[in-house]
Amino acid sequence: MSTWSTLSFQDSASPLMEQMIFFHDHTMIILILITILITFMISSILLNSFMNRFLLEGQEIETFWTLAPGLLLIFIAFPSLRLLYLLDESLNPMITIKVLAHQWYWSYEYSDFPNIEFDSYMIPQNESELWNFRLLDVDNRTTLPINIPIRFLITSDDVIHSWAMPSMGMKMDAVPGRLNQSFTSINRSGLFFGQCSEICGANHSFMPIVIESIPLKSFVQWINNQSLDGWM
Repeated sequence: MSTWSTLSFQDSASPLMEQMIFFHDHTMIILILITILITFMISSILLNSFMNRFLLEGQEIETFWTLAPGLLLIFIAFPSLRLLYLLDESLNPMITIKVLAHQWYWSYEYSDFPNIEFDSYMIPQNESELWNFRLLDVDNRTTLPINIPIRFLITSDDVIHSWAMPSMGMKMDAVPGRLNQSFTSINRSGLFFGQCSEICGANHSFMPIVIESIPLKSFVQWINNQSLDGWM
């Protein structure tokens, strides 16, 4: 999760987020090199007291400053297209989670398992325990297994919301009357925090998202416990 001293991305929790971070670093290296080169050229021009009065044209330098940006764009475009195709929809999700946004909480339904659905509200500050994260923890966490392809079906019951999980590289709008879908696979256990990322009303800042990722064996046990609670 983000802290006050965090300036970069959160640690990735999915393969797609890893690729996004790699692409960001790749692009930033190119931008830094361009910035250094341009700064050097500007400094040289400003500090140089000589000039060429007879310079009318320069085919070599014009060729260079035409081809160089094109090559740099190619170095950025190919990794970008690769990442775009990696972000395409997965064909074989093993678990489907339905996410319904409300003012101002989230509802989750595990469509592959009967009677497993719940609402997720932010824990108020006056009810928060010492181990809860202020304004980020919820009463019912979304429990998911690691290393399993997961599909999210996201919509809204009232206004436009946005279901965002930065550490997984996910951000999907929840639009009333429209069903959006997103895919991910969590590659490590832990707690991951997100929030609504579309201004949706007075309590927009108070509808956090918490995903708890656990091994598959523990997830199956959690599913069985939830099913028993539902029947009772």
